Amino acid sequence: MKTISIAIDGPSGAGKSTLAKSISKTLGYLYVDTGAIYRTIGYAAFSKGVDPKDGEAAAALLPELEIGLHYGKDGLQHMTLNGADVTDQIRLPEISLYASAVSAHPAVRAHLLEMQRKLARENNVVMDGRDIGTVVLPDATVKIFLTASVEERAMRRFRELEQRGTPESYEKVLEEMRQRDYNDSHRAAAPLKQAEDAVLLDTTELDFQQSEEAILRIIHERTSR
Repeated sequence: MKTISIAIDGPSGAGKSTLAKSISKTLGYLYVDTGAIYRTIGYAAFSKGVDPKDGEAAAALLPELEIGLHYGKDGLQHMTLNGADVTDQIRLPEISLYASAVSAHPAVRAHLLEMQRKLARENNVVMDGRDIGTVVLPDATVKIFLTASVEERAMRRFRELEQRGTPESYEKVLEEMRQRDYNDSHRAAAPLKQAEDAVLLDTTELDFQQSEEAILRIIHERTSR
């Protein structure tokens, strides 16, 4: 049976995870948050005091990491690291930059590539990240590049952190987001960029429901051809 894969790429704070999660539920597909997988490795580096920019040190960590992905009763993707649930810890603000740094190393990306492709071979998936349509699933059924202005993305992240009880100043969130954008688009391994056959969707002026409707429309148009 041929599976259907939906690849949603875009910069940090574009709403990829929230939208992909909701869309996968609507379609009855498996949702794969690839960012959470990289965040788990970033968290491991953080916990062990490893410099995330040191490629050799990050690669040396990999053999001792057992990364698990499962869905809880809450319907959310939970991440485990060596048997411990780290779903909440990997969302701390400082882990974002660790995740961005470790994901730049070719050894880390190669380590996780097969894990992600296997999920897509065996299930209908909605997968979001930064290089899904360009590297992980170059033959994805539908590719969407989701973006918004950096100011709007920073404001969304600012509100999200407030709701989570881990507030940061808007200025700090904006600066970190600009830094993350630069890191992700300038790294040597699989930089953030729009796939040639991806549909660009800018959600700066759209609310969540409008964004979701736009994505479902794109998916319907592409899969009914």
